[in-house]
Amino acid sequence: MPSSRRIWLKIAAAAAVAAPFATLSSNTWATKNDALRSALKYQDKPSGANECSGCLQFVAGKTAKDLGGCKVIPNDTEISPNGYCTAWVKKPL
Repeated sequence: MPSSRRIWLKIAAAAAVAAPFATLSSNTWATKNDALRSALKYQDKPSGANECSGCLQFVAGKTAKDLGGCKVIPNDTEISPNGYCTAWVKKPL
């Protein structure tokens, strides 16, 4: 019968190895913050010339056309660069 100390050490070692992978994989999943999107009247299309890519709050994705994030809408990684919301603020030139 294996000792409980060995079992505990094996579990601790496995957890230590798996922890970084769990952190990395959770960062790659896209998320939405529907409550704030609704409150800020977010839409996936621009409002005239105002679009997220021209907003001070927008956090761009990997490329200019990829989905990004927003400083005003935390935990949301599916903000369209062509979108718009009422928190829009023009980027300074």
